[in-house]
Amino acid sequence: MATVRPFRALRPDRKYAKDVVSLPYDVMNRQEAAEMAAGDPYSFLHICRSEIDMPEDTDPYDKAVYERARDNIGKFIDEGIMKQDESPSFYIYRQIMNGNVQTGIVGCVSVDEYLDNTIKKHELTRVEKEQDRINHFDICNADTEPVFLTYRKQETIRSLTEAVCAETPEYDITGDDGVRHMLWIVGDEEKIGAVTAAFRDVPSLYIADGHHRSASACGVGEKRRKENPGYDGSEEFNYFMAVIFPDEDLRVYDYNRVVQDLNGLSEQEFLIAAENAGFEVSEAGTAACRPERPHEFGMLLGETWYKLTASESIIPDDPIGSLDVSVLQDNLLGPVLRIDDPRTDSRIDFVGGIRGMHGLEKRVAEGMAAAFAVYPVSISSLMDVADNGMVMPPKSTWFEPKLGSGLFMHML
Repeated sequence: MATVRPFRALRPDRKYAKDVVSLPYDVMNRQEAAEMAAGDPYSFLHICRSEIDMPEDTDPYDKAVYERARDNIGKFIDEGIMKQDESPSFYIYRQIMNGNVQTGIVGCVSVDEYLDNTIKKHELTRVEKEQDRINHFDICNADTEPVFLTYRKQETIRSLTEAVCAETPEYDITGDDGVRHMLWIVGDEEKIGAVTAAFRDVPSLYIADGHHRSASACGVGEKRRKENPGYDGSEEFNYFMAVIFPDEDLRVYDYNRVVQDLNGLSEQEFLIAAENAGFEVSEAGTAACRPERPHEFGMLLGETWYKLTASESIIPDDPIGSLDVSVLQDNLLGPVLRIDDPRTDSRIDFVGGIRGMHGLEKRVAEGMAAAFAVYPVSISSLMDVADNGMVMPPKSTWFEPKLGSGLFMHML
């Protein structure tokens, strides 16, 4: 049973929404963030990547960076760019990209349900990345960006959201990346009650994207509980902001691999090693070889593409080992290339499927030894892994579109 509750969002005045909305903090580096925000004093990047307003040699984890983000929030409020809603509401958030539509509910979910695994995870987190957002959320006194959650579709929630979406949206804007963002406010008490009740029939929520943000938001909640031993559970720091989408709306892209070298092997020796490792290898020529089904891989060596098909003998019968990223890692990247830990090995890098096959060709043209295209993980596989309390290999899933940042914040 999932607890989802309304909140008083801090959000842009309608006329500034297009100027404010930005990509999330973690999909670009400092230089890219600065370039994106150039000439736009209202970009949310001045809050979620506030180091762009400081000298280039500033440590992005310096306390002054988080304080600048806090001050920029205050500036946006003082200048009327953003304001907080007077009463708690839910918000319906719709994104449209390349004809694909995903419609979710923006609300707050429970720290306790994150801790007791009602909100299920499928990735490990890194302590330093958690601490970064703990400092950011705590000093800003806000969940500045939402977590991306999903759930197995529920018709009652779908009916409620579609009824609201028949009305005129509060925002209807298109970002510089071509993604359309629409937002409706659900402030009516009867509708709020209906949404709250409907989620009580949802047994679990699943983190699709934002494991570090969710861990950090809970870290802030636990920190403030220690600082306020008399807390009663109703305080805002016991909840964190999320956009919750039904599984049927989401599109998962492939998350592909590129490697720096072939561990001393020639290309021909590597092809033989791949066959010996349990893959059927066939040359595909110069045209990009995109996998068409699970356990099929595209591999680029030099200017030549190959199709690799994993034999049944190397596909284990378990939710993790049978994932394509695991089959590739456990049978080729690890034992042949000696890339034993893709989380830490500098010889491997990852390319989101949104960049297409040309993104892999570009990296090989720039000097990488080989590229591997994998078939996307399904939402059902992600949920199966989480239901079994297991952890996916790093860089297994890539979701698009990314949530827009700046359209709503949760004040603690």
